[in-house]
Amino acid sequence: MNAAHPPYVPRHRKTTELLVVHCSATRPTLDIGVKDITQWHRQRGFDTVGYHYVIRRNGEVQTGRPESAIGAHVKGHNANSIGVCLAGGVDATGKPENNFTSEQFAALRGLLEQLGTRYPDARILGHRDLSPDRNGDGVISSSEFIKACPSFDVRAWLKRYT
Repeated sequence: MNAAHPPYVPRHRKTTELLVVHCSATRPTLDIGVKDITQWHRQRGFDTVGYHYVIRRNGEVQTGRPESAIGAHVKGHNANSIGVCLAGGVDATGKPENNFTSEQFAALRGLLEQLGTRYPDARILGHRDLSPDRNGDGVISSSEFIKACPSFDVRAWLKRYT
């Protein structure tokens, strides 16, 4: 056992109000999964991977934290949300880019449908949509995003499939 990282013991969520879509902020040539993100998150001091699910470039859905556990994926909202991360999201220079594969989008759609069945009152949105409304106009615009994550408008994407 690694003394720097004792065994992960999950704390469980009491409510699930949000399903939050993220990106790994990696180039499309880097096919990463739960194992890689777990290593990165542990280097940042997390107990384990912060996301509940990771969707690889080929559309494979990998399980991270137990679905019932509190995540570590969006400050201020971990106790009431499930985090889903898509591998990719930046271009070769590190700028935000919607470079996800059709397999990833198909897997995301299927996973969100399943989660929506289990948590019918949960809102689905992107990490960037939880940025503060700095000008107080009731709309979080691109100039207010703390991060561009997941590099596309989740709500607009959802409207095309509902």
